Amino acid sequence: MAQAVVEVFSEVLGLPQEKITDEFSPATSPLWDSLQSMNLVLALEDSYGVKFSTKEIASMQSVGVVRQVLRSKGVSDA
Repeated sequence: MAQAVVEVFSEVLGLPQEKITDEFSPATSPLWDSLQSMNLVLALEDSYGVKFSTKEIASMQSVGVVRQVLRSKGVSDA
């Protein structure tokens, strides 16, 4: 998995990087709540220089989906 995505999740949620997998989601972590979702969106937008639509934000319910959305925006290392 792209290290930068893992670093963003680790930093925002305060978790060790080894806990962040493609399957990691709000359903698997109580730390990923609605407020942290917005913090993650902002951090990802800043890190990758992209903007997410409301539809994209609503779909990003796992690290794997976040990576897919980033790739759809032309981020090759997501």
